[in-house]
This record gives sequence, structure tokens and C-alpha cells, in this order.
Amino acid sequence: MKKVIVIGGGPAGLMAADVLSAAGVAVHVFDAMPSVGRKFLLAGKGGLNLTHAEPADAFASRYGHRRAQIETLLQGFDAQQVREWAKALGVDTFVGTSGRVFPADLKAAPLLRAWLRRLRNPAAGPGVQFHMRHRWVGWHGETSQGLQLTFETPQGVVQADADAVVLALGGGSWARLGSNGAWVPLLHARGVTVAPLLPANCGFDVKGGWSEHLSSRFAGKPFKSVAIHFTDSQGVSFQRQGEFVATDTGVEGSLIYAASSLLRDEIIHQGHATLQLDLLPDMSADKVLAEVRHPRGSRSLSSHLKSRLNLEGLKAAMLHELLTKDQMNDPVQLAAAIKALPLTLVATRPLDEAISTAGGVLFEAMDAHLMLEPLPGVFCAGEMLDWEAPTGGYLLTACLASGKKAGEGVLAFLSR
Repeated sequence: MKKVIVIGGGPAGLMAADVLSAAGVAVHVFDAMPSVGRKFLLAGKGGLNLTHAEPADAFASRYGHRRAQIETLLQGFDAQQVREWAKALGVDTFVGTSGRVFPADLKAAPLLRAWLRRLRNPAAGPGVQFHMRHRWVGWHGETSQGLQLTFETPQGVVQADADAVVLALGGGSWARLGSNGAWVPLLHARGVTVAPLLPANCGFDVKGGWSEHLSSRFAGKPFKSVAIHFTDSQGVSFQRQGEFVATDTGVEGSLIYAASSLLRDEIIHQGHATLQLDLLPDMSADKVLAEVRHPRGSRSLSSHLKSRLNLEGLKAAMLHELLTKDQMNDPVQLAAAIKALPLTLVATRPLDEAISTAGGVLFEAMDAHLMLEPLPGVFCAGEMLDWEAPTGGYLLTACLASGKKAGEGVLAFLSR
């Protein structure tokens, strides 16, 4: 019986193991952590977002410059198939008002438990064996072609051989859950081209930092019902309405994450990125100007803005933070700032704080089955590949799809 080693117990690795075990292959999953699926469980803490129900073309567009490669993977395991997979594990799903798809109970743990039961007791074959607290540290033997592996364990060094290997080691964020990017130099040493790991779906630091007043009073508070507009130095534009959060040093949250790849790349190339923040996206610029100019009598400016425009709290504090006193007292400049307040970002937050990772193993370093060209029999899947996507189920769907593709690639490799 053929033996396959899968390194990494996240969604991509488990999906590869699922495909292989269903085909009767002996599968051994190795993971550095005490249990599998830790990042998967964390993702489900606020409600597990499995995938998204939008049309296929819009769905594929979320993967940016890697659309063509991810779209190929999605042809084998798309959003609808994610829902069917969950259903086969006994978990019903529903579509939320935003189009995001969730388990009926919103929880990740029941789905993971059902999945592990199936992996350990498949319809065919011996079932998947799990080896926890096994940290992959490379190969044994200088002439190894990639199928002789070395692991560090609490009991010492362990070596294992296989007929094929699937690497599903994650990116570089949330190191405490196992994704630390330690695999990068190991693959570099074997001639595999890896793009630098970068934070994706991440927060940013603002130029000069916040004042003590703003950070102490408003860190953690949300900007609700706002919009951001950003055009990078190449002319690529982003515009969307939503919410985000002020942090001690800058900004983060869903609306910022949606623009994070553009903002990050602009900072890399230009040293900073300046977006325009629309504090009242549902009100026209003319209307805002008219309200600002409305006579305020003896009322303070703060009271006037609260009364006429409902601007208070964090939104009002941002105006005072970023405008001079003269600008605040000039109705034209103040109204213009309310609709397009410049906010300059100068750095991403550290990689380990990011929700996900950009960069990784280049698709150009693999064949159509996700097998590494320099290492025949070694396949890659999941977030360690060079792609990124916004939150909304796109990350998990592509990880599952790549795991399925890698598993099928292994079967094709073993058959020949």
C-alpha cells in the first residue's frame, strides 16, 4: 500500500488527506501543534465563515493577480461544493445577509470533529493516522529527493519516508497556532522559488501615531457607516463603504482589510499610502457644506456638528486630530474634510498579527497538480502558496480547493 505524508493539519492538509484516504491510500498527518485545525477553530470563534454565495465571476475576482490560478482550483471545488462537503459531514449551512456562508450553528468545532471522525474511519483504506507535536525540520540525507523527512518531537528526532508528500504548512501569521513560515528557508535550499511572506488582511500604523487623547479615549472604537477612497501610484482605485476600528497606533477592521493589499504594496513602493475617509458617505458634499455653513449662534462648533450632521465621538475626534484650528474654523475646508479626510498610513502591523499572508511558493515553481518542479513527489497546498484574498470565506475556500487539487495530484503521481 502506498504511503503519503501530509505535513500540516489545517484545512488544506486535512482536505488532501481526505481525498487520499477516500482512495485507499495510507495517510499520515504530521503537525507541530498538540492538535489539528487550531487556526480553523480560531476563525470560527465569531462564527465560521466557510465561503461566499456571490456569482462565480465575482468570487474569482477576489483573488487579484492570482485569479487565473485560483480559478482553476475552484473549478474542482467551488463555493457550492464547500457547502455540499459540510452537508456530507452533517453540518447544514445558511447564507447571511452579506452573502457569506456559515454553518447553521455558526460553530467550527462540530464540523472539525465530524471531519476528523471521517478521516480516521474512511469508507476505504486504513484511515488517517495523526502524529502531533512533530515539527518538520527538513530532510535526512543530502541527496534526498524530498521524500525522506525529519521531524523534531518531544521524544527526540524522528525520521519518516513516504511515496509522496503534501506540504500544507500555512503562511507566516498567528505563529502561536503553528503558522510561522519556518519552512521558507527549507524550500529555498532545495531550489524552490518563494515570494517573501507579507501581511494580508492586516492593520496599519498612521503617520506620526495618534495623539494620547485619541488613543486613550477611542482605541478599540469603531468607525461606523464610513467609506474610504484610495488610488495608488499606478492608478488602481479602491472605494467601499463599511466599518473599521481605531487602534492604539492606527486602524484595522473589515473595511481596512478589504483595501489592505493595495495599501500595503503602496507603502512598500512609496513609503506611505494616503486614503480619503468619508465620514458621511450617505450625504452629498453640497449638503454637508450647507449644514456646516448653517448659522450656529452661540453653540460651539462641536455642538453644531453634532446637531446638524450627527458628527460626534470618534468621527469628531478624527477631525480635530487631523485638521488645524484654521481648517476647523473654515466651513469650506471643514466640509471638504468631512467628505475626504486624508489619512496617511506608513506601515503594516507585524506579520504575526495579520489575519492571513501574501507571498509563498510561486505557482510557477509547481506543475498543474501543485507538485514542486525541483522535488518530484512533493506537493504544496493552502496559504503557503503565493496568493491572497480578502476575508469573507475566500481564504478558506481556496485552502480547501488547493488541498483537494494536491490530493488528486498525489493520486495521479502514484498511479504513474
